[in-house]
Amino acid sequence: MNLFLWIALYLANTAFVWWVVWGGAAEWFEGWRSLLIVDWLFALQWNSEQIALYTLVCWVGHTIWFVVGLFVPEVRTFFW
Repeated sequence: MNLFLWIALYLANTAFVWWVVWGGAAEWFEGWRSLLIVDWLFALQWNSEQIALYTLVCWVGHTIWFVVGLFVPEVRTFFW
C-alpha cells in the first residue's frame, strides 16, 4: 500500500473515531447497531460510554500501527 493511501485511511479512521467519541454517535450505536463497530455479542448491552471507550482504545492501537507503518512499509499490508 502506498503512503498516500495509508495516510488517507488513517485520517478516515480518525474522523470516524472523532464522530463516535466526541460527535455523539456512541448514543446512536447503542443496542443492535453496536455490532457494526464492535465484533462481539456482549456489545448489545453496552452503553454509549463503553462504546466510546472501546472505539478510543482501538484508535490508540491503530495510531501505533500507523506510526510504525510510516517507517516500515511492510507493516502496511493486511494479513487476512
